[in-house]
Amino acid sequence: YNVEKGLAERLIQLKKAPVTLLNTEKIWRDTEKLRRLQGVEYSSRQKEALIEALKEKLLVITGGPGTGKTTIVKGIIQLFEYLGRRVFLTAPTGRAAKRLAESTGRRAQTIHRLLEFDPAVKQFKHNQKYPLRADMVIVDEMSMVDCTLAFHLVKAVPLNARLIIVGDVDQLPSVGAGNVLREIMDSGCVATVHLNEIFRQAQDSQIIINAHRINRGLMPNLELKKVQKREESVSSRFRLLPRDDYGDFLFVQEDDPEQIVSLIRELCEVKLPRRYNYKPKQDIQILTPMYRGILGADNLNRVMQEALNPNTKKISRGSYELRVGDRVMQIRNNYDKKVFNGDLGFVQQIDAEEQTVLILFEKSVEYDFSELDELVLAYAITVHKSQGSEYPVVIMPITTQHFIMLQRNLLYTAITRAKELNVLLGSTKALALAIKNNKVSKRNTRLAWRLRGS
Repeated sequence: YNVEKGLAERLIQLKKAPVTLLNTEKIWRDTEKLRRLQGVEYSSRQKEALIEALKEKLLVITGGPGTGKTTIVKGIIQLFEYLGRRVFLTAPTGRAAKRLAESTGRRAQTIHRLLEFDPAVKQFKHNQKYPLRADMVIVDEMSMVDCTLAFHLVKAVPLNARLIIVGDVDQLPSVGAGNVLREIMDSGCVATVHLNEIFRQAQDSQIIINAHRINRGLMPNLELKKVQKREESVSSRFRLLPRDDYGDFLFVQEDDPEQIVSLIRELCEVKLPRRYNYKPKQDIQILTPMYRGILGADNLNRVMQEALNPNTKKISRGSYELRVGDRVMQIRNNYDKKVFNGDLGFVQQIDAEEQTVLILFEKSVEYDFSELDELVLAYAITVHKSQGSEYPVVIMPITTQHFIMLQRNLLYTAITRAKELNVLLGSTKALALAIKNNKVSKRNTRLAWRLRGS
């Protein structure tokens, strides 16, 4: 209650606080030469977003894949750097911050790092009393930010600064409390630009086309490869066609969960590496709606560990083994090690005598055996765990076994994690059920009401 109330009050304070007025038309003319040199042409909606960023203290930019959110963020940064302003970039997870940095060519940090969280006292250094020295803060992947973290962030934004909120409102909401991005937009109190035009370079991608179809409640364009003869081997039943025959989106129809497991294993172990030179551990991510069951993350991790990493040094950790070479994921923030929830790494070394394990993230990090509950195998992860990340290849089983989790926003989130190839395996019935189910889990939040009341 107090966090939500405080968040609403601070957002309104930011919106209403005075700010240096900018001559929007003059700035737009002055920067036109820069845009011409860079060969950037903005759509009318993108231009609207840039103009709004110059005019508004508080702005939401939302849109699906291929609609130019990254282009707009880069354009806003360039505009305000041209004006000599300090622009800070942030995102909720390490992987999302890394993607933001790569796409903009600027430094981007997690919200925790930006606000300088101190694990010793469990507090942020930057707050209302000690705000960030920023003229603008741009936060990406806002759909992942829960109410508490959003409150800490907006408290640290100076009242004379601008806050630009970027995200895809149709993705899964945050794991933590609230539905902040949706509620801010629904309030009608904050200037919002919806990007809805799919750009030419994205129109060739069936991943992007189908993600937008699913988001509108339509079935994707499917390249069906129905498996008919049970007695045939997986290899003879499943042949990857040349990429031009189906683009970057493939649906494999199969109702039997055990057969789907076999297909996933062969795709990762043989087909994709041989046909397209994908590295199974580095490039391919299996996403699944659930943790348990034959098609859940737990079982698929065991299957893929045996397929891709069978005979190496290992230790037993409760219900699973950890082996040298395994792909693993950090599942909670560890500020001492500077490793954060969702970071992916590989087991480098296991020292039974010292009882330590070395994990390679961007750099090597040592874990005591007692700390290994912070890691899980990550050949397969749940869709929720994939938020804010992208992978060259995404493979996802979708069957009626997952009935309780078959939701449009979950399917949409999973598909939009793939950069180069998306493979769905399962039944068209399950696919249709997921697309039809647009009921977002009800969350007890009154942020939109509070914003309107303020």
